[in-house]
Amino acid sequence: MISPGTVLIENGTPLPQSFRLESEPYPSTWMSVKSSHSAHELENELTSEGWTFFYMASGVRVTAFGFDKQKTIHTALKRLIASVRLQKCNCLEIDEVESHSFCGMPYVSVSAHPRHIQKGSVFSGK
Repeated sequence: MISPGTVLIENGTPLPQSFRLESEPYPSTWMSVKSSHSAHELENELTSEGWTFFYMASGVRVTAFGFDKQKTIHTALKRLIASVRLQKCNCLEIDEVESHSFCGMPYVSVSAHPRHIQKGSVFSGK
């Protein structure tokens, strides 16, 4: 289950050896970082190895409607990933996952910040 603090990385992104990805892919082959570290600790780890973990200031928030919570979250994640790709980023960090209902119709709102991992300190995008 996706939760605040989860970091998703696009499959195929070059990463240092110390990074391990979960085996279960999220939408569009994005994988969760398998770590007990927070995003800040991951950033420090990357920096020590000569990598940069960019944090984009503008967050992204999407909403998806549906009765099946897992499918609704999956739909919201697909929309988040599409938005992050438009910004030429290869990761995202989940900020918030909220369930609501409107006139009896359940929906999920998911917010995240685009992130980008790369070797070097000048943002190059994909």
